[in-house]
Amino acid sequence: MSKQQQEIQYVSESDTKAGAVIRTNKGDIRLRLFAEQAPVTVANFMNLAKNGFYDGLIFHRVIPDFMVQGGCPQGTGTGGPGYRFEDECTPELKHDAPGKLSMANAGPGTNGSQFFITHVETSWLDGRHTVFGEVLDPSDQAVVDTIEMGDTIESIELSGEEAVLLSQADRVADWNQQIG
Repeated sequence: MSKQQQEIQYVSESDTKAGAVIRTNKGDIRLRLFAEQAPVTVANFMNLAKNGFYDGLIFHRVIPDFMVQGGCPQGTGTGGPGYRFEDECTPELKHDAPGKLSMANAGPGTNGSQFFITHVETSWLDGRHTVFGEVLDPSDQAVVDTIEMGDTIESIELSGEEAVLLSQADRVADWNQQIG
């Protein structure tokens, strides 16, 4: 199925409680985050973003018609924040359309800081990678589709982070002691 044939269901910005804007050298990518369905994953992402962990990192892996991946402090795909956490894969959160925000990992329970955003539906990743957000609309997906290897995450702006981080306060405190 081609990208043009796939249906994308976007949400309006007013529907979001937890959100993020990834500011890149190619433009902004606005995201709705699934804090209720993937609370640990969203808290991890928001905590790292709030602490500037992602600022200046590159998209180190870009596969056309598949996904763009970033969040590795080494820029090689081998790095992370200094800790790992469990998967939060659920039947409701699927890679069923372009624009899905998911955790990259090296197997079960190896999530850290690396994430990817899909160009197309990638159902073979369901149950293996935690979907924890999605792009808001086609203009955000258009930015994702222009990202090339080496492009930069300039910063990540958050909304609704206070409630999310508070819900995982013990985990956040532990992570902050381990961030490498």
